[in-house]
Amino acid sequence: MAFRRRNKSYPFFSQEFLIQNHADIVFSLVIFVLIGLMFETTAKTAILFIQPQYNISTMSADGEVTLYHYGWKDCATVLFYLCITIILHAVVQEYVLDKVNRRLHLSKSKNTKFNESGQLCVFYLVSSLWSLYVIATEGYILHPSSLWENYPHVHLRFQVKFFYLTQLAYWFHTLPELYFQKVRKEEIPRQLQYVSLYLLHILAAYLLNLTRVGLVLLFLQYLSEMGFHLSRLFYFVDENQHKMFEMWSVGFVLTRMITLTLMFLAVGFGLARSENQMLDLETGNFNTLSIRLLVLFVVCFTQSWLLWKFFRFQLSRTRELRLEQAARKRAAAKQQMQRTLKRDSVGHHENGLIKAENGTSPRLKKIKAP
Repeated sequence: MAFRRRNKSYPFFSQEFLIQNHADIVFSLVIFVLIGLMFETTAKTAILFIQPQYNISTMSADGEVTLYHYGWKDCATVLFYLCITIILHAVVQEYVLDKVNRRLHLSKSKNTKFNESGQLCVFYLVSSLWSLYVIATEGYILHPSSLWENYPHVHLRFQVKFFYLTQLAYWFHTLPELYFQKVRKEEIPRQLQYVSLYLLHILAAYLLNLTRVGLVLLFLQYLSEMGFHLSRLFYFVDENQHKMFEMWSVGFVLTRMITLTLMFLAVGFGLARSENQMLDLETGNFNTLSIRLLVLFVVCFTQSWLLWKFFRFQLSRTRELRLEQAARKRAAAKQQMQRTLKRDSVGHHENGLIKAENGTSPRLKKIKAP
């Protein structure tokens, strides 16, 4: 199974060989783990990578329900699905984005941005639909107070835990992809910045048992980011397309406001009214004043920083548009003046007669009679 075209062969285990064949190598590792399920001696180890661990069975009104909590074995599951994500990344790149790039004939810089937006747009679309499905089935839409009631939310359903594990796997997979995709050095700090922010917030929601609030916030964030990258994809296809950016700008600001409101409602007021506000690592209770203030500070700082970057970009963009319009007006005025001077220098017609520079008609020469 080959994901990339081999235009040139490289020595084994060289840098170029690993970059060119990284998807095939990772695919072989995944097959090796799956083969481990076929043998009794290795099945327990293989299942550790494939299936979420730490499950318990409880009785409810609907019968026996299997719930999960987190632990160090989740690292093995995240590692396995990180490999799956690398394979899917190569599939999307090879069979979708590369084919579109060959038709658009983009420059090298635009090609890099197009690939980045294409990959993120696919991920944001799948994750936003998935998170919306989980939110609806868990009943968070009809009962918003369930986001903070009965905290700590230690026991998770399969779909909630699996969602968080795959989210961690995706954002961790972006780190080796910086090497595999040969990202330029000046682009690495920017990508590390937003990847680190995603990992920080997802890990905090998962480890502090704030998975319900985190799930809703991720849905809002992914929906907003999908709008931006979708707008950028349409812009690369047609550079005159700016309306989607304007729609995204409104949605971006609304997302920041809703995020801050929801965090203050859930953490600042909901958890503050809980009776149990003692730190207890065994039960997973992190509902203390210091931790709540720290969580609110991190979220507020991140949202404020995003808004500051957004408004700074919009102001600089507005300033550039004004300078471009002023330059166009000066060029049009200069061109009009040149046309006027050229017309005045050669004379012009009026009522069928040629006018001289001073506006008078040339005197007709009299013809003598024979």
